[in-house]
Amino acid sequence: MSFKNIKNKTMKLRYIGLIGLLVGFNACNEPEDVIVEVEGEEIVEAEAPALTAGSADFSNYVAVGNSLTAGYTDGALFKASQENSMTNMLANKFALVGGGAFIQPLMNDNFGGLLAGGGQIQETRFVFNGTGPQRLIELNPGAIPTTDIFVNNPSGPFNNMGVPGAKAIHMVFPGYGNPANLPNASPYFVRMTGTTPDASILEMAMAQNPTFFTLWAGNNDVLGFATSGGDETDPITPKAQFDAAISALVAGLTSGGAKGVIANIPYVATIPHFTTVPYNPLDPANPDFAPQIPTLNSVFGAINQVFTALGETNRIIEFSETEASGVVILDENLDDLTVQIAGALGGSAEFKAFVVSLGLPEQAAPLVAGLLGQTYGQARQATESDLLVLPSSNFIATIDNDNIAALMDQGLPINLAGQFSANGVTLPLGDKWVLTPEEQAVLNTATDEFNVTIKSAADGAGLAFVDANSLMKQIANGGIADGDFILTSDLVTGGAFSLDGVHPTAKGYAILANQFLKAIDATYGSNFESSESLLNIIDYPTNYSVSLQ
Repeated sequence: MSFKNIKNKTMKLRYIGLIGLLVGFNACNEPEDVIVEVEGEEIVEAEAPALTAGSADFSNYVAVGNSLTAGYTDGALFKASQENSMTNMLANKFALVGGGAFIQPLMNDNFGGLLAGGGQIQETRFVFNGTGPQRLIELNPGAIPTTDIFVNNPSGPFNNMGVPGAKAIHMVFPGYGNPANLPNASPYFVRMTGTTPDASILEMAMAQNPTFFTLWAGNNDVLGFATSGGDETDPITPKAQFDAAISALVAGLTSGGAKGVIANIPYVATIPHFTTVPYNPLDPANPDFAPQIPTLNSVFGAINQVFTALGETNRIIEFSETEASGVVILDENLDDLTVQIAGALGGSAEFKAFVVSLGLPEQAAPLVAGLLGQTYGQARQATESDLLVLPSSNFIATIDNDNIAALMDQGLPINLAGQFSANGVTLPLGDKWVLTPEEQAVLNTATDEFNVTIKSAADGAGLAFVDANSLMKQIANGGIADGDFILTSDLVTGGAFSLDGVHPTAKGYAILANQFLKAIDATYGSNFESSESLLNIIDYPTNYSVSLQ
């Protein structure tokens, strides 16, 4: 058996033809700038009312948040993305009604990525290579980051206090930007703290005496758990800590009388990082995979008999010769049947014959039975209820060399060790690659609880509120229309999300900025919408060129 290239070819070809679609995004016509009313035979052009700030004072706007505030996109932070950040868009609109300068801690280039003392610590941005996302440096080896967190950092104060990776609890934590605390500190915040390395994000924001603020916090308090497949390497923030952080942020930012707007947290299942890779990428139309199916079903047939005998038919692993099949995953919510599998197989004469057919002596049957028990004791095939993380698309069906070495140490020859080391096929995908329904439920419960906290804090302080969760659900379920565009959550072609599958495109940020402006209108009596002063998403790019430096 060879599993080198058995991945569903549609996973590699799913983006073919997308360049034309992306070009088409910029071919739309400008919308009308006037309101047209029809009175009988006459067409009357009605002038929009003059823009007013209402009761809001935008003279000193400070934005507090994480990567969504900073302008992160395509898997990196870079100059163009910061200039097209949602918060910079808002600042440009605020400037029309008395808003002041909006200073950002700009990166040195458009490559993305960070250096620390000359060594690279953050990746360059993703670009579209014609078939899918790829890191810029892989296409252009000269695209080496020039932003070093220890050299020539920009001087503040900064109106954009968005720090990629920051959780709500980090925003009130002193020392989060102190280089002495790396790697637990944020390298992005290290660039911003200057002579006050122990100042918190909140303290640096309050020191500017803002008259108006935006606060979007909490996404990373659940997102880290999600992007790591719920494997607990990045646990969800405890609710008591989250509540205390949001309370401190709102109390601090409003302490000088500033007005502001706060947004809640979207469900992770609304973003393409978790919805792009299908649960069933193993396609019998793939000539590298099809020949392996009979052998695979023979191997799993013996294990399936054990599952059936134990009443665990939901664990049966079988690959279809006519339809795409689900990958094999490790599900830690299942009872561990390691002992039962090993015992049942080890005592089976039929299994001993199968072991001999593999080229092993009959005496190896107990060894092989034990290894199969260890491997499939908590295994099953993925279903449509499972969410595979985006990076799994480059991992499924690859060969795990560490597993080969471990099996050889147990006495298997290299050819058999390789056959049982195909990720997601003969070797179950580990926890970090999949969000099971149980893990999704944990995430949704935490998100709901955190959103209650955020909404209560907004209402209690009289702040404007943006239901980002509802907006993202709308984008995921059919898309949202804006002028000549319909933005969806499809990766690459949808227009709303960048190539990392988590952060918006510039167009997506413009959609979000408009929601913030509408919320400000509703709470403070401004009229960005009725004065036709919302952002026009046609003015913003969907993807950035490979040649952008």
